Amino acid sequence: MTPAPLPLTGERTVPGIDVENYWFRRHEAAYLDLLPHCADAEVLEAGCGEGYGAALIAERAARVVALDYDAFTAAHVGKAYPELGVVRGNLASLPLRTGSVDVVANLQVVEHLWNQEEFVAECVRVLRPGGRLLMTTPNRLTFSPGLDKPHNPFHTRELDPAELHELLDVPGLEVESLTGLRHGPRLLDLDAALGGSIIAAQVDVVLSGGEWSPELLAAVTSVRADDFEITAADLDTSLDLVAVAVRT
Repeated sequence: MTPAPLPLTGERTVPGIDVENYWFRRHEAAYLDLLPHCADAEVLEAGCGEGYGAALIAERAARVVALDYDAFTAAHVGKAYPELGVVRGNLASLPLRTGSVDVVANLQVVEHLWNQEEFVAECVRVLRPGGRLLMTTPNRLTFSPGLDKPHNPFHTRELDPAELHELLDVPGLEVESLTGLRHGPRLLDLDAALGGSIIAAQVDVVLSGGEWSPELLAAVTSVRADDFEITAADLDTSLDLVAVAVRT
């Protein structure tokens, strides 16, 4: 029996929902870009959410442990993705042995944490030498531009490129790459067709409580992971930041 999908709360992305497809594909694009680092590795996904990303990693990894703090979410992941090992725990105190994994994946999660530095220290602890921390997060400069606090009420502290580099530039870690995710040509065309931004068009509907226009819904449901590009160019204007740090 297929478990019921997790409800949309605004805190996590859920696959298979038409109005959520843009965000799901945006997250999927980052997972696909980072998958080569997970090949044949023992991976911890720290903050797995619905579990679709951990399941994607499991297609390439030797073993994946999916960790989430929320008990209901962890139970869902265990039922929906039986190929995963599922653990409930706090990201500031990871329930893993020291030096026990090759990769820690942390995608679109760190912005939810008050204790970001403690989490990174825990990643250093559980990673084997030569292992990698894979992290993505919304770029504060484009996600909450000009605001004193994050636009998303579930975010506690968003980061710009320099702040993310500083967070990961700690003893035991070396930043290997810092890139940015942005719209590719087809999404740029959709931006123009929707008055400037497919993101703003979606936010306007949600905040107003209005109906999705057929044009906007068709655009959102048409989005694919390969409509996004990930590049080191012009990080300050990127939508999401994608970092890889190596355990020294």
